[in-house]
Amino acid sequence: MSNPVPPRKAPDQPWRTEGTPPEPTPPPGGRRKLPGGWWSLALAALIVFLIANLVLSFYNKGNEPTISYTEFSRQVDDGNVTKIYAKGDAIQGQLKTSQEKPDGDGKYTKFKTQRPVFADDKLWDNLQKHDVTVTASPVVQERSFLFNLLISLAPMILLVVLWIFIARRMGSGMGGAGGMLGRKTPPKPVELVPGGKRTTFADVAGIDEVAGEVDDVVDFLKNPDAYRRMGAKMPRGVLLAGPPGTGKTLLARAVAGEAGVPFFSASASEFIEMIVGVGASRVRELFAEARKVAPSIIFIDEIDTIGRSRSGGSAMGGHDEREQTLNQILTEMDGFSGSEGVIVIAATNRADILDPALTRPGRFDRVVNVSPPDRGGRKAILEIHTREIPLAPDVDLTQVARTTPGMTGADLANLANEAALLAVKRKQAEVTQGDLSEALEKVQLGAERSLVMPYEERRRTAYHESGHALLGMLRPGADPVRKITIVPRGRALGVTLSTPDADRYAYTEAYLRGRIIGALGGMAAEHVVYDVITTGSENDLEQVTNLARGMVARWGMSERVGRLSALPNDAQQAYGLAAAPATLDSIDHEMRRIVDECYEEACQKLRDHRGQLDALAEALLANETLEEAEAYRIAGVTRMAKEV
Repeated sequence: MSNPVPPRKAPDQPWRTEGTPPEPTPPPGGRRKLPGGWWSLALAALIVFLIANLVLSFYNKGNEPTISYTEFSRQVDDGNVTKIYAKGDAIQGQLKTSQEKPDGDGKYTKFKTQRPVFADDKLWDNLQKHDVTVTASPVVQERSFLFNLLISLAPMILLVVLWIFIARRMGSGMGGAGGMLGRKTPPKPVELVPGGKRTTFADVAGIDEVAGEVDDVVDFLKNPDAYRRMGAKMPRGVLLAGPPGTGKTLLARAVAGEAGVPFFSASASEFIEMIVGVGASRVRELFAEARKVAPSIIFIDEIDTIGRSRSGGSAMGGHDEREQTLNQILTEMDGFSGSEGVIVIAATNRADILDPALTRPGRFDRVVNVSPPDRGGRKAILEIHTREIPLAPDVDLTQVARTTPGMTGADLANLANEAALLAVKRKQAEVTQGDLSEALEKVQLGAERSLVMPYEERRRTAYHESGHALLGMLRPGADPVRKITIVPRGRALGVTLSTPDADRYAYTEAYLRGRIIGALGGMAAEHVVYDVITTGSENDLEQVTNLARGMVARWGMSERVGRLSALPNDAQQAYGLAAAPATLDSIDHEMRRIVDECYEEACQKLRDHRGQLDALAEALLANETLEEAEAYRIAGVTRMAKEV
């Protein structure tokens, strides 16, 4: 039995939808809830009504002056009165010839006066004597009550129209305060046209093991009866955890598209507003909308925004907007029954900081880790992103995949797009292998800069990069050198690119020491050749520090610190907090020991191979850029066999 669903409050919601049926047209006369409520509108209308009546009361007095009865009698005697109208002792009249006003401010023809009660001047005889017309209707016409009412209501009607206009433009559909103080232009649902193209597993590549984890979700949405007969229940929530760009959102859309069910997508931050309670009401409405069209999928991106672990240090005593929103999500997920057919998929880059109540069984039962693709996955991703790009016959996507370890799906999509942009700039009909190589250099190394350096600085940069490259060539097991350049790119004056032939998932101590020696090669070359140290090694030293800290404090590669994880979390935040002072001193001592040993070895190797270092530096000064094969030939180093 389906649960009752609250009516939808407004069409403007902070989520996007795919595959949902069109909403029915609201019935004629349907009312829209106004921000602030009807009571505030009624109060404003009353104030406007009173002000309008006050203004009209002055306006209704007209411009005719009030004259003395003596002056009126004199005008009658002079035969200057053409007609009058009397009501009791009040008299209105009109003159034949205009006269000066009593206050001297202009002239008048119409007037008002009051006949004294004690007057005994035979007014009627005097009027007949001077042919004054006594009329049955007022000389100065007064507006009717209905006309006055319509005029007084006009400002109020204008106010109502203006109020409705503002409400439609600024209302968020989630209550008055949240609408007027929240988003000014809230995003509206985006619905695919019937028969529109949906994302499926054919559009997802490189994460086959992850797709297998969600296959049963698709099967449950397609064949729920088979699971119910067996008494099996589908996980109420699936948490996709992994680095940015690995395809978590794409995978969630593919699950919905493959199952052919509606897909509701929202970022967790879109539920948060400055008004407490707005986020929780949005969560309630989102889940209600999903139940209407069940079976369906709700996808919440960056859920760590509101799903962080709750603690006693909350800024608002545990009752701020973020925690209320999280509590509402927990309540909604806990209230699901197996027959509703609504599955929540969430994505995060920081699964370790999520609240335990969110990841317990019954909420997000299944945690799926989405990692960067391997070589085969990268090739499949490149094939997907180059489907619409004309490729030249010389393009080898396998080679591109081999030289892009660690890249995510988003990185590879950007790589393909950059290559296409280069081909357009060069007015080519197809994308060549050279376009892909240059695009890869731009993505990894940065764009070239037109910087003119003095010869001595170019020479020192050439030795710096040659030191990096030569040590990478000489060190057994080191990543092969792919390219050396002294052309300024990004923030660097020169770059040495080294990437492995195969993906690495675990690193030995020897390999990490080789990485440190290679990173110190630039500084060591400057020391050996010039006996100076420059600021060009800043980035190298940052890499060296991070590697040394990891070896000592996280990976147990130091006898003095021992086989423990002294700084298990982010080192920048935990340094000085997660270990005792004596342990921190030991970590500092061991880091310095490892770096000093590696630096001495780097300097000694460069002294022993000074001729090869000079040859590389001279070749760089002459050519500015050396490719892999040419660099190994000039250095006289045999390239190790490529790993398959």
